Amino acid sequence: MTDQPGFTPTGTIASAADRRRVVFATVVGTTVEWYDFFIYATAVGLVFGQLFFSALGTNTVILGFATVGISFLFRPLGAFLAGHFGDKLGRKRVLMWTLILMGAATALIGVLPTAEVIGIGAPIMLVLLRILQGISAGGEWGGAVLMAVEHAPKKRRGVFGASPQIGVPLGLLLASGVMAIMTAIAPGDQFLAWGWRIPFLLSVVLILIGYYVRRNVEESPVFAELAARKEKAKMPIVQLFRKHALLVVIAALVFAGNNAIGYMTTGGYIQGYATNPEGPIGLERGPVLWAVTGSAVTWLLTTLFAGWISDRIGRRNTYIAGWILQLAGVFLLFPLVNTANVGLLFLGLAILTVGLGFTYGPQAALYTELFPASIRFSGVSISYAIGAIAGGAFAPTIAAAIVDATGSTEMVTWYLAGMTVIGLIATLLLHDRSGIPLGPDHEAEQSVSPIYGLAKA
Repeated sequence: MTDQPGFTPTGTIASAADRRRVVFATVVGTTVEWYDFFIYATAVGLVFGQLFFSALGTNTVILGFATVGISFLFRPLGAFLAGHFGDKLGRKRVLMWTLILMGAATALIGVLPTAEVIGIGAPIMLVLLRILQGISAGGEWGGAVLMAVEHAPKKRRGVFGASPQIGVPLGLLLASGVMAIMTAIAPGDQFLAWGWRIPFLLSVVLILIGYYVRRNVEESPVFAELAARKEKAKMPIVQLFRKHALLVVIAALVFAGNNAIGYMTTGGYIQGYATNPEGPIGLERGPVLWAVTGSAVTWLLTTLFAGWISDRIGRRNTYIAGWILQLAGVFLLFPLVNTANVGLLFLGLAILTVGLGFTYGPQAALYTELFPASIRFSGVSISYAIGAIAGGAFAPTIAAAIVDATGSTEMVTWYLAGMTVIGLIATLLLHDRSGIPLGPDHEAEQSVSPIYGLAKA
């Protein structure tokens, strides 16, 4: 039992005001983190190929999207570090450090000299800073999820867990919106000269806000109870892979099925494809960015709704409905985008985000309920990081390479459909554990494998 003020003997936050503060801090913090992460991907689709990767004298579009994916390769490092220290030192402390690391890397990108000034040094420094963003993103999500879900009432974990999830569409909305505003303030060559830098430098202000908000919330009650009992795992990552390796893989594939499709916009692919003056669409930057911003709103709303409905029909059922909706969105996306009509482009993205929301909103609660308390940060973070590599890491690069090789988006659609089916199969392999007790008193129950056909992990 913990003696911290504001906690009951079971480790549950007693005050509704405290719960609201945690949710608010989670939304603000994750929005700032993902704004920083997505502003890079948006810039890759719009300007980085010309300003930085031209020094390498190759296909700058594919190379630029490859750097989006490279950062994912370092997410497991961030997840391993954050998981280890999050299970030993606490969720809150790790979240403060991931926020600072992400903000510093993003702001430094905003002052980097271009290839015209320093040649090959420009893309090298850009990639190094992107790697730091990847490390931060790998550690951020797991901590934010656990802060939200471990504070939640048992019957509201889905909607509480949706708070870090809506930080993703909010981050996309903010990143696309700020970029769209800058295309109006600094059109044409001015955007290439200095306009793209402002959204990166804005990160400094956002990080200060996020840091202040996160600093004023309580530690997760589950971790507080583990610490009070001195029951923290000594080597949480070793225990995770010794007892739950298969569960990590299956959980990762659930996320991969969502992430590959989500990175068509968050990875900057649709923005780049639709605005490429040498491509089949050739739309202006501003309208496309506003269409992506609008689709971020529909993604946000469906993500929040999916978290809420998962508290009523279960995580598994919500996911199954989501995979069906996502598959429909995948087959509609490019036929609508290829009309070269901004309104229909927005419609295609909006339809896609319905399925994305349903396969993203319940994820925080699903992951939290899969792993035992003592190794939960490690399990959640590492599953997420591996899923991000298998799904979104190189989805924009793969899509760009397919179109470059075939001259058509048809095979991109089948690639995205295949990833959706993988996510569905992985979901069907898992029992629904909605409402399982999360505290350390129930570690034995939590350690029973949720995989169909396995008695214990």
